[in-house]
Amino acid sequence: MHPRLDLQKASPAAFKAVYALELFVQNSGLSRAEIHLIKLRASIINGCAYCVDMHVKESRHDGLSEQWINLMSVWRESTVYTPRERALLGWVDAVTNIAGTGAPDAEFQALREHFSETEISNITVAIGTINVWNRLAIGFRFQHPVDQPAVAA
Repeated sequence: MHPRLDLQKASPAAFKAVYALELFVQNSGLSRAEIHLIKLRASIINGCAYCVDMHVKESRHDGLSEQWINLMSVWRESTVYTPRERALLGWVDAVTNIAGTGAPDAEFQALREHFSETEISNITVAIGTINVWNRLAIGFRFQHPVDQPAVAA
């Protein structure tokens, strides 16, 4: 797989617009863990290797456990996530897969039990933002770095 184009060079204005959304998300008041949860789960759903690699590394850097990171793809079967995180994961799934889910009332109600209307608005913008990044990364074939394998002792 080869990169198709460099968005930042091809359309600086488009990159700047998406980056402005990213800056909003980073300063929205959502916790780092909540932002990581949103970005990693949506990237897993969308199959974006570039973004999954980035968000796993960022999650580790911010101190989230390996178990928390590793079980994200099977969150419904894991007890590692809090009720608040589970509500958030359900909403990420619903909004990322919106063509199939229609954003069901049950998922929205679960979210309302843990988050304010402002937080729900910011969460939904964050979900939309990572979905934009995923589509750009997959569509333009962004390449994630390949780490050097660890040498066995």
